[in-house]
Amino acid sequence: MDQLQADIAAVARIDIVPTILRVVSEMTGLRLVLVARVTQDAWTAAAVLDQMEFGLNVGDQLDVTTTLCSQVRDTREPVIIEHASEDPDYCGHPTPRMYGFESYIALPIYRNGEYFGTICGLDSNPATLRDEKTLSMVSMFAELISTQLAAEDAYARDREALATERASGQLREQFIAVLGHDLRNPLSSIVTGSEFLLGLELSATERTVLERIRSSGERMSHLINDVLDFARGRLGGGVPVYLEEVDTERLVRQVVEEVASGHPARTLRITASTAGKAWLDESRAAQLLSNLVSNAVQYSPAHLPVDVRVEGGEGDNVVFSVHNGGDPIPAEAIPRLFDPYVRAERSAPRTGLGLGLYIASEIVRAHGGEIRVESSAEAGTMFTVELPRLPTLAAGQQVLPAGAGVE
Repeated sequence: MDQLQADIAAVARIDIVPTILRVVSEMTGLRLVLVARVTQDAWTAAAVLDQMEFGLNVGDQLDVTTTLCSQVRDTREPVIIEHASEDPDYCGHPTPRMYGFESYIALPIYRNGEYFGTICGLDSNPATLRDEKTLSMVSMFAELISTQLAAEDAYARDREALATERASGQLREQFIAVLGHDLRNPLSSIVTGSEFLLGLELSATERTVLERIRSSGERMSHLINDVLDFARGRLGGGVPVYLEEVDTERLVRQVVEEVASGHPARTLRITASTAGKAWLDESRAAQLLSNLVSNAVQYSPAHLPVDVRVEGGEGDNVVFSVHNGGDPIPAEAIPRLFDPYVRAERSAPRTGLGLGLYIASEIVRAHGGEIRVESSAEAGTMFTVELPRLPTLAAGQQVLPAGAGVE
């Protein structure tokens, strides 16, 4: 695969691009909207929504010198034309006449800080394109595609690094730390931008797409947090915890409700049996339970329920358990199940980084607790977590004063 084909394939792997093109078309009235890969020598369509029968398909090329995308490449500034035949800068320009458009917008897309191409649209009719809402939306979509392209490269580099350096692991830890740092800031901008746009007056379609973008951003944020927790655990001596008195039943219900909201078709059942309160890091305990419940949902048939239980254990402990039916975990996989990058070979598709159970075990260890798993074809799979109800003052623990929180 040559570089141009690889670039087109990278855009195709971003699942939300077709939706982005459709929303841009609906909000602007532009009937041809696309993502173009633009180099000094070539203009290539990487994703296309053509509702004006322009005849452009993915992989088609234009003479870059005849396009306005070359201007965006040279200046790194958007090009916006609302009515070309009446625009003092473009009424005599050859490009609108050559391609038969009156309205046009193009914003730059970057890949790891380097110019990649544009998200652009055009139409044979005039259109209003300079209003703040339109510019904010298209700018956010350009930034989202840029971030996704960078993430694609980062994960590709990560996979290559792991393949060649897995024995020592040193390069992996360094790369993961850099990955989490470099993705956090642009991702924060995307989530913040989507929240800003959700405050505007939007159609149902626009709101659905923006909520999906915000949800995807938050999901990516969780992945980055997992990566950073891994880096801290491997490089810095464990996950720090900040203990405070927590209502364990309320904690379980909150986590289950959050997971259920992302899987509305699944049945999640809660059993709470006089578990009471315990001294826990509430956000870390929620992360622990969320990882276990999400794992159960992912690896169990959709028609079977997932059962989540919290109860008082023997002595001064509190016990959380998560049970699901379906294919058991192979017996040979269980001893390494809580290692990083390990997944049980079961029927569910591979998602995430393979760090969820490792981080869950690190959170349990930081609390001075125990995690175990039992799995069989007859009984299903049960993860059980037993945590001390009172602080153990293990390494990395800090006890917060009453009413305090962690910023």
